[in-house]
Amino acid sequence: MSGSDLEVSGGAGGLEADLADLAALGRNSTDLAEMLAATSLTCHGMLVDPDVLASAVLNPAGVARFEAALLEALDGPGGLSALALRFAARAATLQAAAVAYRAADEALAEMADALDWATGAIPGGLLASVLGQVTGALLSDPRGPVEAVRALIDDPQKWLTEHPGLVDSVVNKVPGLASRVNALTGGLLSPWIGGGDVRSAAARLGRLWPDGEPVVRTLADDERGVVTRAPRNVTDLLDALDQRARDSGPDEDQVSVRVVTQPDGTKAYIVDIPGTQDWSPPGLSPNSATNDLGTNVRVLGGDATTRQEAIAEALRRAGAGSTDPVMLVGHSQGGMVAAQAAHDSGTADFPYDVRSVVTMGSPIARADVPPSVQVLALENAHDLVPHLDGRSNDDDPNVTTVTFEAQYGSVGENHGIGSAYRDGSQLVDRSDDPSIAAWRQSAAPFLAGPGDAPTVDAHVYSISRR
Repeated sequence: MSGSDLEVSGGAGGLEADLADLAALGRNSTDLAEMLAATSLTCHGMLVDPDVLASAVLNPAGVARFEAALLEALDGPGGLSALALRFAARAATLQAAAVAYRAADEALAEMADALDWATGAIPGGLLASVLGQVTGALLSDPRGPVEAVRALIDDPQKWLTEHPGLVDSVVNKVPGLASRVNALTGGLLSPWIGGGDVRSAAARLGRLWPDGEPVVRTLADDERGVVTRAPRNVTDLLDALDQRARDSGPDEDQVSVRVVTQPDGTKAYIVDIPGTQDWSPPGLSPNSATNDLGTNVRVLGGDATTRQEAIAEALRRAGAGSTDPVMLVGHSQGGMVAAQAAHDSGTADFPYDVRSVVTMGSPIARADVPPSVQVLALENAHDLVPHLDGRSNDDDPNVTTVTFEAQYGSVGENHGIGSAYRDGSQLVDRSDDPSIAAWRQSAAPFLAGPGDAPTVDAHVYSISRR
């Protein structure tokens, strides 16, 4: 916790970072044990050294005392040999503990997915589970069950945003329900329906939206101050992203590539990726809008979407090379695409060096971002969208998740960039949490520090698919 309004998990100060330190301490203990054992072995050789043994003829008592003292130093209770054994045992314990903790976390996550799938597959299981959770929430409400029921009836939207865990529950059980439906149809729907968890189910469902090929059109550079000022903090990054979102819509998906040039000529690239604007249902041919519902489903399923391909092309046109540092900043779907691009960083699916990702209101827990990418994930506790992957972000050393509370009473406002997430970004900028501080340090190539005066060129692209 960094304060009463902000909760931070993961990152440099998170549990996984502690486990990494534990494993590193174990490796260091192994190295020390090996060094002590080698030293002990060398010193044991001195006990039978010919010169030492020869000197016993002249001073037998002195040699005997020397041999006894050396044996005590090497093989006594506090000697080098015992110390080497203790460090070896400690190394094994520490590394085993780190492995066990990680294995337990992974097993629990897989078990939770399996139990949710089974509940969804049981006839009536999903409905019974949801009704049970709603009833539990009503009965445990501090206002009392009568007032809780009245609040649910008066404003169901606000009530749901007060209990976003219900979304996780439903999402995680849908794959089991879909698999049951598929089984009842004799497997006829298997190309599109089913799957063992949310990611695999989304991968199947995404086939209903043909992804097509990317089309990228270069627009005029944006010269407004909000995008050409060198960003100094997360709020500055959010403001530029918000501007790009305002300029986008169902008929035009805009992204910007901002080139940050330092006085020494070094460059870094920031890509602004807005969220969903088009809610078209599945179709037989590709939908022209890349910021559509289909991209949401496909990227949740782990697909390198047409939108990602178009962003890669925009970076190429902006002059980015394969080794230039890249930061991806995205809201909602934009954050999902950013996390998937980070997963694909350095491959043919996204041939750029993604160093940093900032997401706002994005379900990215299943994206498997590599350790080389530092992620800052902002999540409003009353925003339902981050729950659409059915899992909380892992407590990884490279993923810092910041949760804050901004309750506006509606699903839309609780998810908005300029409403909810501006509140969160300002809290982050005021925070001295060690994980946030470590993320800031990692983002140094993209953020202007005190006295820095980098220039920023904002190249804008309209992307679509055919």
